[in-house]
Amino acid sequence: VDELRSRHPRVDAIGVGAAGMVEWPRGRLRWAPHNAYRRLELRRLLQERTGLPTVVDNDARAAAWAEARFGAGAGTDDLVLVAVGTGIGGGLVLDGAVYRGTAGLGGEVGHMIVAPDGDPCDCGNRGCLEAMASGTALGRAGREAAARDPDGRLATLAGGPERVTGETVFQAATEGDQTAVGLFERIGFWLGVGIASVITIFDPDVVVVGGGLVATGDLLLVPARASMERYVFARAHRDLPPVVPARLGADAGLVGAATLALRTGR
Repeated sequence: VDELRSRHPRVDAIGVGAAGMVEWPRGRLRWAPHNAYRRLELRRLLQERTGLPTVVDNDARAAAWAEARFGAGAGTDDLVLVAVGTGIGGGLVLDGAVYRGTAGLGGEVGHMIVAPDGDPCDCGNRGCLEAMASGTALGRAGREAAARDPDGRLATLAGGPERVTGETVFQAATEGDQTAVGLFERIGFWLGVGIASVITIFDPDVVVVGGGLVATGDLLLVPARASMERYVFARAHRDLPPVVPARLGADAGLVGAATLALRTGR
């Protein structure tokens, strides 16, 4: 905080996008599967330390707002963002406003159950979209595939089956390794199942796929779109929204949080 104020003495407000369950507008971080904090009063702590108006929202919701205002969904009033990285986050913009739910905990599309008998998730459930289609899921599937074929390209690239990561699978897939391509088809399939569900429920103008894994491009998006078309409700009787990569990349959460802060600071 001190470094922020020394570099930017004219800061009027602070906006934060944080992973996990973030109460709105209180800005308390209740819990997150991949973070150590529990019931952290982040908004209050920042306001006390800086004396500045502060907003704290979920990072994927902030990214969704940025993509709706300035990115891949610019000009739309109804957008779903699915952020595919280590886990899967989600953000909804409905009727031109960020949707947060009663306590600010809405939009967790990564923890929809898409396969009740599927893989375990770090949240404690089984078969969450995150467990089936995230970067973590890709790495886990890659290690399992490499263990079955220790002389194959995945194991060779990584220096052993146990060292395979999602990045290894991506590199092998770009080289044309069919095992790696098949793993992308698998997680893309499950991602499409999840996207079909949110389209069925919310009927958005656009679905934006963000997060680190979107950099894999068509390896992920082509099977995801195919699966979405297969499982969406009433496919023959509706126009489907485009499923497109995020335009703002890693900056989406920053842009969204800053925009929310500017609104608060005025």
